[in-house]
Amino acid sequence: MEIAGRTFLVTGSASGLGAATARALVSRGGSVVVADVSPTGNVLAQELGKSAVYVPTDVTSEDDGLNAVQEAKRRFGALHGLVNCAGIAPGERVVGKNGPHSLSTFTKAITVNLIGTFNMMRLAAAAMSQNTPTADGERGVIVNTASIAAFEGQIGQTAYAASKAGVVGLTLPAARELARSGIRVVAIAPGLFLTPMMSGFSQEVQDSLAQTVPFPSRLGKPEEFAQLVCSVFEQIMINGETIRLDGALRMQAK
Repeated sequence: MEIAGRTFLVTGSASGLGAATARALVSRGGSVVVADVSPTGNVLAQELGKSAVYVPTDVTSEDDGLNAVQEAKRRFGALHGLVNCAGIAPGERVVGKNGPHSLSTFTKAITVNLIGTFNMMRLAAAAMSQNTPTADGERGVIVNTASIAAFEGQIGQTAYAASKAGVVGLTLPAARELARSGIRVVAIAPGLFLTPMMSGFSQEVQDSLAQTVPFPSRLGKPEEFAQLVCSVFEQIMINGETIRLDGALRMQAK
């Protein structure tokens, strides 16, 4: 899919990986719906100019998700791509010093990271299925954000790892089903990236984590995630796959 002249909805795009992705898509000639619960998403939309619009969006809400999709169509004529970056990363042990893992914490992680991803995917796919296909029969592309925690979840990451494993699990069956509509589905599993959450750690902790990455021995840059997203959109043969973006990192137990 050519990015220029196409419209993309990016969830969690007020900051971090999502913001970098929105910027990259606009820089390549695309239009973007900045979908985020944070009102700072409006700051990014203003930065990106007429090629972007901010829509307050709770990805777990059917009404919010549908409104974001409809706004893409109202403002830019159609929706061609979805990038799901919205997510949370709780940390809690199954049995900790204060007792068992909070059920509400686990439920929230699944609700935001997995159900929220599916909610936006189903609504976007319905809209994309109405697009006029390209010469190759393509109508849309969906890129979901998983994590290497889906494969090597660490101690204290049961909720997060389970939610991201769910994102990995839905990728292939969704790609197989939506193939008849000319819609591709791909997941990216990032390793350690310099996101706002990571920036909250001290420089010493950041440097320590960076040293665990074989090569390059540093934290990933949000722009590098965005670059891969753009490559997925542009390469039609990438479909039904979860791509690790981690510098060969394999997480240890803790």
